[in-house]
Amino acid sequence: MPAHILVIDDEQNYLLLLDTLLADEGYSLTTLQDPELALEYLVESDVDVVITDMKMPRVSGQDVLEHIKKNYPHIPVLIMTAYGSIDGAVQAMRCGAFDYIAKPFSNDELLLSVHKAVKMSEAEQQNRLLRQSLQEKHGSHNIIGRSQGVRQILDLVARVAPSTSNVLITGESGTGKELIAKALHYGSNRQNGPFISVNCMALNPGVMESELFGHEKGSFTGATVKKRGRFELAHTGTLFLDEIGELSFDTQVKLLRVIQEHSFERVGGSESIHVDIRLVAATNKDLQQEVEEGRFREDLFYRLNVVNIHIPPLRERVEDIPLLAAHFLHTFSQENNKDVQGFSPQAMQALTAYHWPGNVRQLENIVERCVVLARGATIGLEDLPAEFKEESTQYKSAADLLPTEINLGETLEKIEAALIRRALVRSNFVQVKAAETLGISKSLLQYKLKKYNISGKQ
Repeated sequence: MPAHILVIDDEQNYLLLLDTLLADEGYSLTTLQDPELALEYLVESDVDVVITDMKMPRVSGQDVLEHIKKNYPHIPVLIMTAYGSIDGAVQAMRCGAFDYIAKPFSNDELLLSVHKAVKMSEAEQQNRLLRQSLQEKHGSHNIIGRSQGVRQILDLVARVAPSTSNVLITGESGTGKELIAKALHYGSNRQNGPFISVNCMALNPGVMESELFGHEKGSFTGATVKKRGRFELAHTGTLFLDEIGELSFDTQVKLLRVIQEHSFERVGGSESIHVDIRLVAATNKDLQQEVEEGRFREDLFYRLNVVNIHIPPLRERVEDIPLLAAHFLHTFSQENNKDVQGFSPQAMQALTAYHWPGNVRQLENIVERCVVLARGATIGLEDLPAEFKEESTQYKSAADLLPTEINLGETLEKIEAALIRRALVRSNFVQVKAAETLGISKSLLQYKLKKYNISGKQ
């Protein structure tokens, strides 16, 4: 589809000239003498590039430029001006004009400038489509689940995302902490900025400082070029520090300073670099306990933990398992070009009864394995790994998950809540059937649903 160019000039001769010249190059043209009408035209029309004269009655080219930069910042604007108005053209460039063209102009010069503007417009459109795709892919609407825990997380993400406050995401490995971090980013005013992720556990402590803050050329052996760190790369966006509990004490001190001052120096450098970032951290450790035991700075903990979002383990939100399993089944069926449509009741019962030490990540891997190996349209119990078929293994593994020192009352309540959730899922959320499965009355079940804040509806 040819680029659509809007030309605004109160001189009819120039409109005719540009119409002929640009149409011969294959561009789609709209020419208007009235700049006020042109601004109205922009509201309902897709325009890739605007070419406007500088000096026009009532509305000047500068007015047109300022209106477009405010309302349609993605549209490049070329300013045409007479030789005597070059100073005004320079001022227009400072205000965001893509280029200026002096009248009378060379056809080749004009076409070159228009060609560059069209290329920039195409690149900007691709970037906008990419950002839109990322927002659709990583927005909070992609967080799957109907459990009370997930609903609370979604509510918290919606309220926290627009703010600039630091967020600490906690939860066991595999629960989806990075998914929440991305939902915070793409739900914020920084969504058009970068999302930079750092796994603090994956980086060697010896290079951590260089990775975070960058380094100058020659600052250490092997530093042959200047390198920008993750903080610089995340400027105007979000920096996600995963496994924050693995940072060394020295790095914690430097991180605290950056949070407080919003600036840092590269390794081997003296220039102070200012950054505007939103910091989101995540950990599977109990940072409060790490603080008490002297392994994590208390002041840094409070700086990071302005808002805490805790993701419960999958075994505590059994009602989410069918939804997650169906989502992964659909995804991997498409990726592998297979027609796998669902799970047998026995297979789903085994999935919901399992303790999931690896949480959502483990469920995703198992569903992918089942899809790849499936012979038919339905995944049955026989398609699941051996641990799903051996009850003794399940109970033994579940017992092994319990800490050596536990509060009996709290533990029994958690077990009771988990059994109630499982009974609801197996009975398709029919409370009478769930109560029969548990061997209790419906009224007692409803009391316990309220006690444990469990949704009794599908």
